Amino acid sequence: MRPLQGPSAKRGVGSYASGILHGLIEEGFDRNLTLLLDSDVPVPPLPVGEYRLASSRRRYRGQLAAYEEAVVLGSDLARIHPDLYHAIDLKLPGRSPVPLVVTLHDLIPWAWGGPRMRGERFRFWLGRRFLRRADVVLAVSKATADDAVRFSRVDRKRIRIVHEAAGDEFKARPGAPDRVRRRWGLQPGYLLFVGALDARKDPAALLRAWGAACASTQDLELVIAGEPGPQAPPNMGAAHRLGHVADGELADLYAAAGCLLFPSRYEGFGLPCLEAMSCGCPVAAFRNSSIPEVVDDAAELVPDGDAEALGRAAAALAKAPERARRSGFERAKAFGWRRTARQTIAAYEFASARGALR
Repeated sequence: MRPLQGPSAKRGVGSYASGILHGLIEEGFDRNLTLLLDSDVPVPPLPVGEYRLASSRRRYRGQLAAYEEAVVLGSDLARIHPDLYHAIDLKLPGRSPVPLVVTLHDLIPWAWGGPRMRGERFRFWLGRRFLRRADVVLAVSKATADDAVRFSRVDRKRIRIVHEAAGDEFKARPGAPDRVRRRWGLQPGYLLFVGALDARKDPAALLRAWGAACASTQDLELVIAGEPGPQAPPNMGAAHRLGHVADGELADLYAAAGCLLFPSRYEGFGLPCLEAMSCGCPVAAFRNSSIPEVVDDAAELVPDGDAEALGRAAAALAKAPERARRSGFERAKAFGWRRTARQTIAAYEFASARGALR
């Protein structure tokens, strides 16, 4: 659970850590859990449960963290002596003394590439290499499973597709438009983007799509929620940039929006799309990577990179959202953290049995 102790807590891996822990507790599996935390960092807020805590100590938390993990984590596991270890990111032990389960969120630094990914490729190079040693890889989508085979040469027989889910906070609640109006002065029906403005999220396409949407429907505002990130452009025009918002407030932003405008060029899963559908927010996105798998036919998908088509689709959804809202609600029912937890427990059992045959 160490991703909950740093900046990752506000990003996808943090949402996963929190969601899977809640799901395992709700499935009654908490008494079997030991949570590994960094002793030099404050303990994060954790749900009530019968799990145990174990501590570790690290010197590095930046680019070199995965390299230190490769050397030290095996010793921690030998000391704690669990039945197996579940890594929820790519900071993996060079040698694991116990069966190893790894959740793979994405291999975007290799799958999407580009010069801006050079630092991320260095940061997670060892994790990509060690991934093939895992007893079970839990890929969060079929697209990510395919990337594991392609870029890490993982045996497909060891891969299980176990989807993420939206948190319980993400649902439509009465009064969301009024709360959004009072909190930020926003009129309902705006276009919403959620996430960091990284290069792969294509901020330039976001602005072009907004322009195309305004050409067909005047006065559509663009709202950007989330930490901008180090790759964010300095200027996003007249868009409303809210920064990080709590999950409850984000759910209200989804519910009051006319459409989620999502120009990402590559996703391991695409959690904002699922969160939006859970809150009754229509989704317009590029057709690429895992996004079709997540939204199925409940969203409007356009050819990858066609920002003008994306903007026109978003404007149409914002103008007549009811059908998309209903479809999104239905699609979101296919995902849930308890279901994810049950599939994860089954993977634990398989990994343990496989480890016993070593």
